[in-house]
Amino acid sequence: MIRKNFNNAKRIVIKVGTSTLTHENGQLNLYRIERIIREISDLHNRDIEVLLVTSGAIGVGSTRMGLKKIPRTIPEKQALAAIGQGALLHLYEKIFAEYGKTVAQVLLTREDMDERIRYLNATNALLAIINMNVIPIINENDTVAVDEIKFGDNDTLSAMVATIVNADLLMILSDVDGLYDSDPRVNKEAKLLNEVNEITVNMEESSKTRGTKFSSGGMLTKLKAANICMAAGVPMVIANSEIENVIFKIINGDSLGTVFVPKEEKMHARKKWIAFASVTHGKVIVDEGAEQALLKKGKSLLPSGIKEVEGDFERGMIVAVCSTKGYEIARGMVNYNAFQIKKIAGKKTSEIEKMLGEKDYDEVIHRNNLWIKN
Repeated sequence: MIRKNFNNAKRIVIKVGTSTLTHENGQLNLYRIERIIREISDLHNRDIEVLLVTSGAIGVGSTRMGLKKIPRTIPEKQALAAIGQGALLHLYEKIFAEYGKTVAQVLLTREDMDERIRYLNATNALLAIINMNVIPIINENDTVAVDEIKFGDNDTLSAMVATIVNADLLMILSDVDGLYDSDPRVNKEAKLLNEVNEITVNMEESSKTRGTKFSSGGMLTKLKAANICMAAGVPMVIANSEIENVIFKIINGDSLGTVFVPKEEKMHARKKWIAFASVTHGKVIVDEGAEQALLKKGKSLLPSGIKEVEGDFERGMIVAVCSTKGYEIARGMVNYNAFQIKKIAGKKTSEIEKMLGEKDYDEVIHRNNLWIKN
């Protein structure tokens, strides 16, 4: 079993949700926060590198302002995040310091992942913090994020962090025991899944629930995080934060929660960015021949296989590659902009220079810059 390898993990990402940090009324659950920090500090004392991804800034801000639930508008959420982030970090700093640990706040937005240079800068900054023997405390920068650049939840953010730092394990600690074969709130006979090797459509359909009134997640966001981790070669565990010594027990291989088993083949760092970190800026629709060449033969995308182009994107941006049936089969970095690809779509590579007046590449997307969606 994969769990027996967790004791050898050298770099772990731990994500705690709002439901873990707070009581049902939105007030901070100080006992649970202190217990988790104590466990993380002890892991750190064993020379295990730990990165903590935390939710709760907006929830803490809401409670500070006496609100019964989180408002809907982005400006109000941003204001509450500004109030809550400082309070939350101060609490982390205070308790971690009692165990002799130094922490660093890292706030990320989707934009930091969308551009390759900023993605590398974020990666290098996290690794530098770790190398200084400091524990990064990571959150989405809700104070400046808007819908277009939000990760949307810290489950996804934690998966992104785990992939970019090549973590050995991602733990998502929440108020649920793990993934069930059906919704346990509806079906009392629902069974907890100990191990998952593939996320099915049925799993996603039966997991479309939100978290608490102070949180943004739910099981569906955790499955999205698991998809990222499994594809990138990082094992992930969902477990209940109420369990005493839950972090130690997971590390020791106890059969807690649900473990998502990753693919054996680790993904190259560049393809991780293409697959998960970047936002797609448009679409190219390919014919069946091109689809088979990409999926079965590991070929690059040539202009002859392109039928349609959607969106207005520039050279070097990431676009989705879709079949004629409409589903995404891959995504990659284009060598030409949208206008140029429209002109050469369906043409042979020998015709590119004639159509554009120049030819820098034979391929619209080279296979080295292409991620195939499994």
